[in-house]
Amino acid sequence: MSLIPRGSLLDLDNMFEQMLSPTRAIGSEREGFFSPRIDVSERKNMYEISAELPGVGKDDISVTLENGVLTLEAEVHREVKEKKDGRVLRQERRYGKFLRSFNLGEDVRENEIDANFKDGILTLTVPKHEGHPPQRKRIEVH
Repeated sequence: MSLIPRGSLLDLDNMFEQMLSPTRAIGSEREGFFSPRIDVSERKNMYEISAELPGVGKDDISVTLENGVLTLEAEVHREVKEKKDGRVLRQERRYGKFLRSFNLGEDVRENEIDANFKDGILTLTVPKHEGHPPQRKRIEVH
């Protein structure tokens, strides 16, 4: 399984955008788009992926698997409240869409992936194939 953190120098999707926009700090969110904080752990027989999704409802989460790539998506909508007297002094909550993708590789049992959402935390359990250690093959350079 591989994971390239959003905003890292290895994030090719954003590399050119960062070079063209030097005032934007690496790791900052684009307007209306953010990446949830993720924990990935490996056990003998499975991977566990946990994502913080505060303010997201269970029905607003989409988890898809396509060509070995697991994708988490959701959208957090801003509550529009009419303010007659007053103003917002500080707003730090994030709104918009999020997206995170993981290349699961070939050592997982894709049809047995399980997802659980509780208290704003999405936890995915990704079982590994038993007895199939990742293979490493040396490629001869000609």
